[in-house]
Amino acid sequence: MSAYASEDQEVDVMYGLQNVLTQIQAAVARRAKDLPQITPRLVAVSKIKPAALIVQAYEAGQRHFGENYVNELADKAIDPLILESCKDIKWHFIGHLQTNKINKLLGSPGLFMVQTVHSDKLADNLNKQWLKFRKGDEKLKVMVQINTSGEEAKNGVPPLEATNLSQHVINHCPNLEYVGLMTIGQYDYDVSQGPNPDFISLAKCRQEVCNNLNLDINNVELSMGMSTDYEHAIELGATTIRVGSTIFGARPPKQAKTN
Repeated sequence: MSAYASEDQEVDVMYGLQNVLTQIQAAVARRAKDLPQITPRLVAVSKIKPAALIVQAYEAGQRHFGENYVNELADKAIDPLILESCKDIKWHFIGHLQTNKINKLLGSPGLFMVQTVHSDKLADNLNKQWLKFRKGDEKLKVMVQINTSGEEAKNGVPPLEATNLSQHVINHCPNLEYVGLMTIGQYDYDVSQGPNPDFISLAKCRQEVCNNLNLDINNVELSMGMSTDYEHAIELGATTIRVGSTIFGARPPKQAKTN
């Protein structure tokens, strides 16, 4: 039996996935025409969900999946069921990456992107270690994480440092492919108060990075928005959204650790 939650086999993954895809298209139609018209990429966040549900989503057409923890991504990437049934799966790492876990992450089959590069040091380490795992001239896709909400508990560089870290990746990390910017942002923002300031901030960071580094804004992505706010995020320019519970069902409440 899988080490991960198995009590939610009754979840209708196909219904959840199709509902999200429908909402994505509706949100794209509402997006301002002056924003880059990049079709949003849906990353299905399969945190603590069993391999069987991932396979269901894959069989319904989903290819991009995200995990918050290195150990969980690495374990699922080599799960026999997933290896057999999901040949073209694309894993995104969307959590905090510690230096001592880099090799374990990079060795995971199907790793597609690391969305949470939060320092020059991490970028340099990824750039160096990727040489052990790369196939031919393949670069590792990365995003620079921005702490738009300024919360101490969240990782990422402040918005004012977006250009410097992006420039470091582009100029000093030849084994990495700079894809864009990512933020987690404030949880449960009330959109009745107006546009989410974290999403506005990330879009502004992209504009500044593109201006400062002479990049085509149509080639610089924004990863923002989760189950509760992905439609709003798309309206404000998100090109990657990270949706979990809306597809896979609610996660059980956290339990206190017992030693």
